[in-house]
Amino acid sequence: MKNLGNVRILLVDDEPHILQFLEMGLAQEGYRIQTAPDGMTAVNLASEYQPHVVILDVMMPGMDGYETCRLLKKKGTETAIIMLTAKDEIDDRVKGLKLGADDYLIKPFSFEELLARIEARLRNQFPFLFGEVALGPFRLDDRRREIIYMERVLELSPTEYDLLRYMVINHGIVLSKSKILDAVWGYDFEGEENIVEVYVRSLRDKLNDKSHQLIRTLRGAGYRVDLT
Repeated sequence: MKNLGNVRILLVDDEPHILQFLEMGLAQEGYRIQTAPDGMTAVNLASEYQPHVVILDVMMPGMDGYETCRLLKKKGTETAIIMLTAKDEIDDRVKGLKLGADDYLIKPFSFEELLARIEARLRNQFPFLFGEVALGPFRLDDRRREIIYMERVLELSPTEYDLLRYMVINHGIVLSKSKILDAVWGYDFEGEENIVEVYVRSLRDKLNDKSHQLIRTLRGAGYRVDLT
């Protein structure tokens, strides 16, 4: 993988020597690193730092890794969470995964295995970090915040970009207005759901989707982007 300097990783562990070991190792690999000694610090840092990957210890005093994971996912970000724990019970792993964790690593672990897990999460959840991604008639480039449709660069506002990107990435899936609001506007958005309709209408105009064959409306359910 290349351009790792674009990748932000947040390390969360109450043991200073583990934080230092992981920080040094991942920084040498080229990643951008931020650390947090506890769950509450991690949650507060994540809002500003916007990590692509969180390496999260489970057994921490105060707010444990499970609650930290729940709060991080509640923010509606696409952050990948890899949980670290000395527990190897299946119930513990299932609990973490149900709360939104994307992967689980049992201590002690090899640094090489952690690197492999991080790379797997990045390939799966953030392919845009390493170049342009083609999906049907669309080409998406997060580095330039550009979406090209039918070989034409679309003139999009920041919110239009985020909305169209979200819908195209999740093509074929019915997305409710509430789910779109959480993903694009955030969980703390206090406006009306009708804002989604306004932006979808604008996107259809810019895509020349007059017949609504690209962005379909499913009454009572939401919207679905069809690329075929």
